[in-house]
Amino acid sequence: MILAAGNPFVTAYVQSDWFGKGIFWGLFLLSAVSWTVLIHKGWILFQVRKLSAEFTELFSDKEPLALQFNRPAKAFLLEVPHPFFSIYKAFKQKVLQLVNRNHYLGSNPAALSEADLGLIESQVQTTIAGQAKILEKNLFILSTVVTLGPFLGLLGTVWGILLTFSQLHAPGASLNNAAMLAGLSLALATTVVGLVVAIPAVVGYNYLKNAGREYRRDMEDFSYLLLAAVELQYRKPEDKHAQKSSSVS
Repeated sequence: MILAAGNPFVTAYVQSDWFGKGIFWGLFLLSAVSWTVLIHKGWILFQVRKLSAEFTELFSDKEPLALQFNRPAKAFLLEVPHPFFSIYKAFKQKVLQLVNRNHYLGSNPAALSEADLGLIESQVQTTIAGQAKILEKNLFILSTVVTLGPFLGLLGTVWGILLTFSQLHAPGASLNNAAMLAGLSLALATTVVGLVVAIPAVVGYNYLKNAGREYRRDMEDFSYLLLAAVELQYRKPEDKHAQKSSSVS
């Protein structure tokens, strides 16, 4: 029905000149790119939340380093990031590195100092920032579509009005009603199409940005769970006594 012969958008496209057709194709391209990014990022977000929920259920705060988990291999185009796995992997590697260092220095290998816990937290926070960047990748495309779509529509509007006025000033203007109507049709159609392209993009962009902020809070909550578990299991007793004495004083 959209491609029907009597459709005003089809009529405006058919009657427009080469520049007007180029504006239409630019808007169609923007729409295709926008919907591709929206569908892909929405699917990624759904899969990431699902994987994170499954991973959280496997974690035990009683044995924070005992979790064994391997990511399933996927093709490049279907690869889904797993932030919780990446956070846990960085956390576990840092804890084992510090434990081995303490063992090499002759300290208690099963104990971590306050400075060690600070290093672990810094490593985890760095990983969270990196995973947040991965989740926000390519979102700039949607913001570009939001800006460029209406501008292309406005360009079509101005071009259509310009064609209309040029026909009015041409000799025998009364005989060129079809050409003038074609210019007005181009002006109105490109304006509508530009808005139709931009509205889903701005809604999707705002939703994905807000979902990314919420998921970052989920990653931070998971990092607090990891840090609390390792502090409970591996913190040095003297650090605990120092903390108690400082609180009493």
